[in-house]
Amino acid sequence: MRVGFGHDTHRVAPGGPITLGGIAIDSEIHLVGHSDADVILHAITDAILGASALGDIGELFPNTSIENENRDSAEMLTIAAASVRKAGFEIVNLDCVVSAEKPNISKHRSAIRMRISEILNIDVEQVFVKGKTGESVGAVGKGEAITARCVALLTSS
Repeated sequence: MRVGFGHDTHRVAPGGPITLGGIAIDSEIHLVGHSDADVILHAITDAILGASALGDIGELFPNTSIENENRDSAEMLTIAAASVRKAGFEIVNLDCVVSAEKPNISKHRSAIRMRISEILNIDVEQVFVKGKTGESVGAVGKGEAITARCVALLTSS
């Protein structure tokens, strides 16, 4: 068994929609980044790469590469998951926490979990996503950023 931890933060800007967990959510904000800035999928990508000792999202998909500009994070996660499987590992489960003032994660949890399970070709019961607020503290609490953290458990295949 291997455990990996992933973390990502992106700043918020006016104008939606926002992409979280591979789904577009109607919103008055979006996340700013080199790719589509999906903090949930980025945290998952880092968690599974870390657990399998295959590097991190920045090594696989550098933000200096034009190829990765506006890239779909679902595509990046698919590629990372294929590398993890090729290295002899399978995902046991993912547990993610999203810290955001908006949107309300619990309203979109089922769709996000389903989409992540589809991207990774795993059962939806192997994926969980929780939402938290920043309680008016820091960039997240002031609605200036959204952060995601994920723990991944892998097993040898």
